[in-house]
Amino acid sequence: MTSSGKIELMAPAGNFESLQAALDNGADSVYFGVEQLNMRARASINFTIEDLAEIVKRCEAKNVRTYLTLNTIIYDHDLSIIRTLIDSAKNANVTAVIAMDQAVIAYARQVGMEVHISTQINITNIETVRFYSMFADTMVMSRELSLRQVKKICEQIEKEQIKGPSGNLVEIEIFGHGALCMAVSGKCYLSLHSHNSSANRGACKQNCRKKYTVIDQESGFEIELDNEYMMSPKDLCTLDFLDQVIDTGAKVLKIEGRGRAPEYVAKVIKSYREAIDAYYDGSYSEEKVASWMEELKKVYNRGFWSGYYLGQKLGEWSEGSGSHATQKKVYIGKGAHYFPKSGIGEFKIEAYDIKLGDRLLVTGPTTGVKEFDLEELMVDEKVSEVASKGDSCTIPLDFRLRLSDKLYKIVKA
Repeated sequence: MTSSGKIELMAPAGNFESLQAALDNGADSVYFGVEQLNMRARASINFTIEDLAEIVKRCEAKNVRTYLTLNTIIYDHDLSIIRTLIDSAKNANVTAVIAMDQAVIAYARQVGMEVHISTQINITNIETVRFYSMFADTMVMSRELSLRQVKKICEQIEKEQIKGPSGNLVEIEIFGHGALCMAVSGKCYLSLHSHNSSANRGACKQNCRKKYTVIDQESGFEIELDNEYMMSPKDLCTLDFLDQVIDTGAKVLKIEGRGRAPEYVAKVIKSYREAIDAYYDGSYSEEKVASWMEELKKVYNRGFWSGYYLGQKLGEWSEGSGSHATQKKVYIGKGAHYFPKSGIGEFKIEAYDIKLGDRLLVTGPTTGVKEFDLEELMVDEKVSEVASKGDSCTIPLDFRLRLSDKLYKIVKA
């Protein structure tokens, strides 16, 4: 939990754009993978060991915690890599390691690093919490628990004063928003069997997101399904019952999405930040929830459901492949120059036209995610309503533009 007493908002960071988006939109902590030993090894552009110092520097400047994910299955040939990664994280002042393998947990504790237990351990009861309290200060609950079950565990931690190695009470973390998979707490072998690409090594091929039919091999009879995407769950969303989530006593709310775009991180973190703050100041309301939900629908999602938190026994499945987002981004061009005295950015238009009134998006490793309406535009030093492919145009900005930044237009999906 944060020093303010509020539930901690934990954001995904798959790259520097997403990291900066999380920092700019109110995250209390970020989690990220380095190299290949994390559960998003294939799905995102992971950081390198050399990036650790920069990650921590940016986060410490905003008093944001940093969590390194080392939560895959570990083999003997991985052990030396694990030690190198943990040593580097310790030297860079990373806050904690998220782990599921005992080798990782043991070595992290040996060098004095804080440990968080990953959801892959599948913690579902107070006895397991009590056991892992010897090693870890924070534990992620199984995704299949109801809020009632989570609350009971949190109450027992408080009642029995179960403390971690730090001497503080064990903190419970739960998933708040983002992709869910068909497997129990993420442990799945479909991808391994079909492509020799293990989801438990961070290399899931997303078999469950495809369309399927079921056929009786003896008779050839095709079984009728209500939904051909029978293994692809909708995304978890707790924003509309966030008051009940916080009431469980959980201390950390995790937003899933290291493999998603930086504007997803920006939009989701901003919405949950506002919702959490509204809960604590007493202004959380149905009207605000409706507004936040519309914002969440604008970025990547497979439709939303409440997971198993409210007592539901079976999952809700997405109704199609890919995203159900109401908006999408279209690449326009890239940053060419920035005039700091006047606050004007110059862009090279490489693809589609932009015109006054368009909603624009700029992303970059240092810039993060900036979204704004195009109200002023100049082409060849002349006021213009349109900039076309091949043009160099200038736009007033309230942020610093960098040469690595990319310009997009937001359009209806």
